Amino acid sequence: INQEHGTIEIGHVNFSSQLLQTRSATEANYLLLQYAFDILGYRRVEWKCTALNAKSRRAALRLGFQYEGTWIKSEVCKGRSRDNSYFSIVDDEWVQLKQEFQRWLNPMNFDSNGQQLTKLNAAQINPRSNQGCQIV
Repeated sequence: INQEHGTIEIGHVNFSSQLLQTRSATEANYLLLQYAFDILGYRRVEWKCTALNAKSRRAALRLGFQYEGTWIKSEVCKGRSRDNSYFSIVDDEWVQLKQEFQRWLNPMNFDSNGQQLTKLNAAQINPRSNQGCQIV
């Protein structure tokens, strides 16, 4: 958290396998973003993960975060060198992303079994490019 510069990072996220890729998981992330931008007034929300964590990288992109790059040997974790990938959403992008989250979270977007009828298109809404972010 850097209040002076208006930036905040989503910290360690650990969902159980039952929560992964569910409406609840997406809504939890939406509520975090809404709180950061609309309540606390931050200008930037960051997502950082080890470059080897493809699931986290995919999640960041799906939620509308934009890939900014990978810092090589940026940390030492458990005695091993770690490369970190960085993603962000900035306040200018939040207005459109917020509308997309609200559209997707609308109960009318889910069938009687709770399955989505249309996909979350947050990755396509964000005006910055995600070029250079290849996830294996």
